[in-house]
Amino acid sequence: MNKNQLYKELENTSALRENRLRVSNLIIEDVSCIKHLIDIVFDVNDEISVKAAWVLEFVAKKDLTPIFPFLNIFTKNIQKVHFGGAVRSLAKISQLLIEKNNRQAFLTETQKELFIETAFDWMISTHKVAIKAYSMRNLFLLGKETDWVHDELKIIIQANISKESAAYKSRGRITLDQIEKYLLVK
Repeated sequence: MNKNQLYKELENTSALRENRLRVSNLIIEDVSCIKHLIDIVFDVNDEISVKAAWVLEFVAKKDLTPIFPFLNIFTKNIQKVHFGGAVRSLAKISQLLIEKNNRQAFLTETQKELFIETAFDWMISTHKVAIKAYSMRNLFLLGKETDWVHDELKIIIQANISKESAAYKSRGRITLDQIEKYLLVK
C-alpha cells in the first residue's frame, strides 16, 4: 500500500475500535507501510494525523518492533503533535516503548532525553489527565536512570495535585509513592 492509499484508508476510518483495528492489521500485514503511517502522524496540522496516531497506537500495542527503525523520527517529532487525540496515542506509545526499554535496553540517551523533555512539557501544559498520567509513568521509569527527573516530577505533581482532577490526584499519589519506594531501595 502506498502513502496515498493509506491516507484514503485513514480518511475512511472512524474512532470505532473495529475501524482502528482493521487499519492497524493492514499495517501489520505490510510493515513497509509503517513509514507512511509515521509520516502522516507527524503531518501535525492535518487532522488525519489523529487517526494515524490511533492506528499507530494499535500497531504498537500488538508489536513495537515495526516502530524501532523510526525511533529517531518518533522522538524528534513527538513534541510537534498538538491535536489532543494524537498526543494521547503518542503518550501511550511512548509508555509502551519506555516500559519495553526497562526490560531490554534499546533507546539511545538522546531518545530518552527527548522522551523526558516531551513528558515534562505535557505535564505542565493544558493536556487532559490521560496524557499527564502517561507522562507521570514515563518520567517515573526514565527517572530510574536519570537522577534529577524524580525530583522535578515530584515538584510538578505536588504543585498541581490540589487543583487537578480526581484522576490526576490518584495517579499523582501513586507516582509519588512509587518514587518514595524506589528511593528507599536505591
